[in-house]
Amino acid sequence: MSPLKPTILVLFLALLVSACAIEEVTDVAENDGWTTTFFDDFDTFNPENWQDQILWVNNEDQCYLRDGAMGTREVSEGTLKVRVIDLGAPIDCDNMSKMGEQHPPSQYVAGRIASKNLKEFAKGRWTARLRVGGSGTDGMFPAWWLLGARNNEPPVQEDDETVCWPQFGSGEIDIFEHHGTAAPEDKYVARSIIELEDQPCNGDWWTYQRDLQGDLDTYHEYGVEWSGDDLIFLLNGEEVARNDGLGTVISEPMFAIINFAKIDASAMDTTWTMEVDWVKHESRTD
Repeated sequence: MSPLKPTILVLFLALLVSACAIEEVTDVAENDGWTTTFFDDFDTFNPENWQDQILWVNNEDQCYLRDGAMGTREVSEGTLKVRVIDLGAPIDCDNMSKMGEQHPPSQYVAGRIASKNLKEFAKGRWTARLRVGGSGTDGMFPAWWLLGARNNEPPVQEDDETVCWPQFGSGEIDIFEHHGTAAPEDKYVARSIIELEDQPCNGDWWTYQRDLQGDLDTYHEYGVEWSGDDLIFLLNGEEVARNDGLGTVISEPMFAIINFAKIDASAMDTTWTMEVDWVKHESRTD
């Protein structure tokens, strides 16, 4: 093969340098002021990032299972699937409430994972890209949310996990929550939950709830960002709601939770699935 002529070689090098410069500027623009501290794109289920969280809350109808039993949690084709499955007949359930009550036998089983004691961060920005097929179905209760790292609910693995929900150290931020019985298929809520002044260890669900809209059946990015004193809720990177003043109230390290619950006794005619493409946490660099 004959060598490149000088003019062609110079032109080629100039184009290469220009392309590199454009790529460098794009990277800076995309990451301006932020650095990624955690990213999971679910090529596999990584036990260094997530563990099953087995408990009974909200008088939910389903029983959470470990290790993806019966297909309740699966990682395949680059996504995480958490499901609610109707077995057709009840099985014994070992899920316990924080009051020590055992869940009764249930024919419904589901998946719930948490990054507790594995990936925990204070402030910054959390984002997940997800979708929920068949949204708006009665009984559906999928959620992507955060909980304070000192929360005293299972699994309790560290000495400082003694704080009851939603006191400081155990605050809650719901980034995406869909209540199929109460909301149409294109509605979800985001909120912060803080302790009621006159009721210790009991939360105010309503004051900071924001009712939002989106096409839940297709992938979108749902996020929360600490911005000054406020918490900003994001949809595909754009602000859609805000909790004024709560960025300093809920400022403790938090872990992430992804779960699909069944909130009431509504019948199921198919398996419910929430599919998560990736989860990310970022910290400010400025």
